[in-house]
Amino acid sequence: MPKELACKNCKAITIGKVCPVCHSTDLSSDWTGIIIVFNPEKSQIAQTLEIKTAHKYALKVS
Repeated sequence: MPKELACKNCKAITIGKVCPVCHSTDLSSDWTGIIIVFNPEKSQIAQTLEIKTAHKYALKVS
């Protein structure tokens, strides 16, 4: 199974080499915690974390 990486810019999680949310290639395998956002407009947590796109995100990326 491919290893999941987290974007250092927006914290989106991907198995590819490019972030599907912000298109950055600055990815890290050193991340913890997961949040899945389905509806960022109605999610208080997404608004607090400034998440604008529905996706799976890491809570902390090193």
